[in-house]
Amino acid sequence: MRKIKDTTTESIILNAAKHIFQHKGMIGARMQEIADEAGINKALLHYYFRSKQLLFEAVFKKAFSMLAPQLNEVMNADTSICEKIKNFSSNYISFVLKHPYLPNFIIQELNRNPEFVKSILTEKHFPNIEKFRKQVNAKVEEGVIRPIKAEQLFINIMALNIFPFIAAPLLKGFINVNDKEYKQLMKNRKTEVADFIINAIKV
Repeated sequence: MRKIKDTTTESIILNAAKHIFQHKGMIGARMQEIADEAGINKALLHYYFRSKQLLFEAVFKKAFSMLAPQLNEVMNADTSICEKIKNFSSNYISFVLKHPYLPNFIIQELNRNPEFVKSILTEKHFPNIEKFRKQVNAKVEEGVIRPIKAEQLFINIMALNIFPFIAAPLLKGFINVNDKEYKQLMKNRKTEVADFIINAIKV
């Protein structure tokens, strides 16, 4: 029972911290309000997490671990480049529509603490594009796709999928749509982004 209780308490703390961090960021959040959100006292919070930085890192790693394995699996699957592009866009957009706080949460930490980000590069499921790089290089040599560096193609895929979520408030204003309409646009991008990229690299 003790183990179950401890696991449950830690989960409650992480969920409370996620809520506070996504609204106030690392700098603006206070341990006391995280404790209040979790319904525990501050002493118990410090028992589980000795500092706000350690708590933030735990929340960040949990958030990143929900997304990274999916992306890594897509990039290393035994599928064609076109299928990888389609699956990446579909999986990423579907996932973020269910967890809309994630992109900005991760980007904030990338900018705030680049040294910490280096520590997650060694995580087991951190996306590895080596197989994708070799696949792209081979298809370029075969003349199947236009000459393009695999790194540039990967960046294009990432940028076209991620930017609409981190810049959502700005883009909604530019194109003059409400939240519901914008969400539908994002759903449509599951296929539209992939089609755009595939058409751009086709010979």
